[in-house]
Amino acid sequence: MDWMEERVEQRADPQMLWPEALSVISLGFSYAPVNDALENLERPEVGNISVYARNRDYHDIIKGKLKHLAQFIAAQGVGVKVFVDTAPVMEKPLAQQAGLGWQGKHTNLVSRDHGSWLFLGEIFTTLDIPPDEPAKNSCGSCTSCLDACPTDAFPAPYKLDARRCISYLTIEHDGPIPEEFRIPMGNRIYGCDDCLAVCPWNKFAQAGREVKLHHREDLTAPLLAELATLDDAGFRAKFSGSPIKRIGRNRFVRNVAIAIGNSASPGLLPTAHILAADESDMVAEAGAWAVGRLGP
Repeated sequence: MDWMEERVEQRADPQMLWPEALSVISLGFSYAPVNDALENLERPEVGNISVYARNRDYHDIIKGKLKHLAQFIAAQGVGVKVFVDTAPVMEKPLAQQAGLGWQGKHTNLVSRDHGSWLFLGEIFTTLDIPPDEPAKNSCGSCTSCLDACPTDAFPAPYKLDARRCISYLTIEHDGPIPEEFRIPMGNRIYGCDDCLAVCPWNKFAQAGREVKLHHREDLTAPLLAELATLDDAGFRAKFSGSPIKRIGRNRFVRNVAIAIGNSASPGLLPTAHILAADESDMVAEAGAWAVGRLGP
């Protein structure tokens, strides 16, 4: 997570990123799922992929929409810059200042209309716009998100220890997954939606309407046995255009191996043996762990 320590000054002040900026337009885009985001957790033979990653890469989709809006603003003779989770921008505090929602106890944005299912993006502009009223925190005494975390990644409300977060471990972490987190991972092979999915404000959310973000059938409940067979070329082909592609085959299959070890399915033991002999040391180590879990 070294990237979070870099360019701290620019994160603290948008004008450090672009001195000419006078306003930030913060936008939210709903990706609320149609079905229960956690239903796969009761099916150990399949892998659970975070809701946002079950189709196209949202960075490309949201940035395209923001650029369309930015062109309209730029036509007024002002400067614009577009950001979608790819620069040192404090998206969630800006979204709260803009009135889109508030940062919940799980540290993510919560909206009265869309629950916890929001992508965020920003348009920096030299246009001087009167500010909106900031959103007020409406979490109250609820601790559902904190209680749902499989790895106790919240040392306190509104604080996240990313080193314990399954989203970080399955996506950002390069190397063996620490053993204390492997069993709690269950069959989560890319990201984790637990703290988002249990938020009571989700009851007001309507399913996201962007077709390019609707779940691909083959990524809704993919069989672990099939995912484990992916070589590098197969991985890149399967996840072309997907945010999953960026973590690479070895990290992804490492996650699959751990899910196999948690499956309690003797039928997956031959697959675990194959992974234990993988050319990647990281995959082989996770495969050997899975063999130990499933074997005698």
